[in-house]
Amino acid sequence: VAVMKLKNPPVNTLSLEFLTELVICLEKLENDKSFRGVVLTSDCPGVFSAGLDLTEMCGRSPAHYAEYWKAVQELWLRFYQSNLVLVSAINGACPAGGCLMTLTCDYRVLADNPRYCIGLNETQLGIVAPFWFKDTLENVIGHRAAERALQLGLLFPPAEALQVGIVDQVVPEEQVQSTALSAIAQWMTTPDHARQLTKAMMRKATASRLITQRDADVQNFVSFISKDSIQKSLQLYLERLKEKKR
Repeated sequence: VAVMKLKNPPVNTLSLEFLTELVICLEKLENDKSFRGVVLTSDCPGVFSAGLDLTEMCGRSPAHYAEYWKAVQELWLRFYQSNLVLVSAINGACPAGGCLMTLTCDYRVLADNPRYCIGLNETQLGIVAPFWFKDTLENVIGHRAAERALQLGLLFPPAEALQVGIVDQVVPEEQVQSTALSAIAQWMTTPDHARQLTKAMMRKATASRLITQRDADVQNFVSFISKDSIQKSLQLYLERLKEKKR
């Protein structure tokens, strides 16, 4: 079992470079036959991942938006379709793209800290979660819960996250890593070939929806993110973040 620690301080935002590094790292582990599973966790205190890097989506060229979105798609496709057992040890806040990354995993363990909320909160920023974000969440928590969570941009604190099913276990913070390792050991008792084929069968339809529409999805993202109104709301949000840091 490999432990992959996200380290892009201060909040593990998924920049273009970081997305690319994550995919390369997973590929290396998949190609090394001595690894059967990966625990995904954070090396940044209090934050698992703050999600997509808004600076990659603000005040840049359409070509850059397209390149960035292709990298987001690639991360999701690689993690969602990985043959390895992937378990998230969520040891910090986990909104938006951070949540999406954990949803690609086979199992999720969340630290019991009221500040560590998890969810797809895109609507709160005036952004619409793409269909494959929606599909991934819906597969985990069901249609009605996903519809409510996505429209309201909900971030679930640990007890609610467990209740809605967006995570599988909530444990004291100091036990997150050990619990994730215990969970992965259980998943690895199943013969790899049978588990991998079953995982592929369960996930094929969801993955295929994006694979067959990748270019159209990129174009939709670029045209949406390039709108003046969206750029203005992103700029306002980034300015508010800067003021908070001050």
